[in-house]
Amino acid sequence: MIKNDIKIENINKFYDGVQVLKNINLDIKDGEFFSILGPSGCGKTTLLRMIAGFIVPDSGAIYLGEKDLVDLPPNLRNVNTIFQKYALFPHLTVYENVAFPLKLKKISKQEIDREVKKFIEMVGLSEHIYKKPNQLSGGQQQRVSIARALINKPGVLLLDEPLSALDAKLRQNLLIELDLIHEEVGITFIFITHDQQEALSISDRIAVMNKGEVLQVGTPAEVYEAPADLFVADFIGENNFFQGKIIEIIDETHVKVEAEKIGEIIVELDKPAEKGDFLKVSIRPEKIRLTKVAPKIQGNLNVLPVYINEVIYSGFQSKYFVWINGDKELLFKIFKQHAVYFDDNDSEAIWWDEEAYISWDADDSFLVEVNTK
Repeated sequence: MIKNDIKIENINKFYDGVQVLKNINLDIKDGEFFSILGPSGCGKTTLLRMIAGFIVPDSGAIYLGEKDLVDLPPNLRNVNTIFQKYALFPHLTVYENVAFPLKLKKISKQEIDREVKKFIEMVGLSEHIYKKPNQLSGGQQQRVSIARALINKPGVLLLDEPLSALDAKLRQNLLIELDLIHEEVGITFIFITHDQQEALSISDRIAVMNKGEVLQVGTPAEVYEAPADLFVADFIGENNFFQGKIIEIIDETHVKVEAEKIGEIIVELDKPAEKGDFLKVSIRPEKIRLTKVAPKIQGNLNVLPVYINEVIYSGFQSKYFVWINGDKELLFKIFKQHAVYFDDNDSEAIWWDEEAYISWDADDSFLVEVNTK
């Protein structure tokens, strides 16, 4: 059985003397849904186009199974690409667009008909089979592109921000469909996106890139719960950051930190550090509890008095923006689930312009930087 894993070794690329890819190394497993996530201009699309064969690296190797792809033209690679723009033939029907790759291979009409109908059904477009692209929605056109790519039966499907031209609800629906299609066909998907939620919700693993470098590779839970550095922590999801100095080693995994403008708090030691080191610490808004009454301090619980500066209701949750210790420069975000209050006299309600308390367990924070000075 042919293995369609991708191995990228020491890839470098320069444009006009500027290095846009810096010693990229990745192992993408056969059958994996692998996302490359990063901001615009980080090099992720350049890397994808190298796998496809549209760009040649200045150094390094790209393997599909045991075969080095670098010197192979795009048409000889067992790889197909889905682009941002649908690239459909406007004068051809859905059926004819999907059939086009097989017609080039001189396959019999009976086999073409069988395969085309199978893949059109897979992407849920059977009732639109004889329509032309201008009669379809954006999401439907992108599904035609997916069917046309898959009918070639590639070992690897490359998806270059395929959902970015769609509205939010349509993106979410097509994302679910992509996941189902991936499960059905079982081939390697490499998905390029700048959208953190897309990558987190659909990927087996994610590579986070910035400025031409891969900063972290891991499962969605790993990159969200244990980001490798400050950029990853800040780029993926929402966060609160504070910094301070280690003033006491409590045990092997916890330290006491004198945090700037906050005071003494306990932090989990998930990176090597010593007394006197300076730390930058992150705590996700959903890990923080907000209460009217100060909770009892026990174990490694951190408790701080706050002032409610602003409350934003967003349906399933409310976002609270609070000042700590009355310092208007120290603004924290807290997400409170189902914070829906209709009665001003509700004893549980926490309103704007009130005092309250926030608390979080030390193990729910994580270190993003450790410095000796």
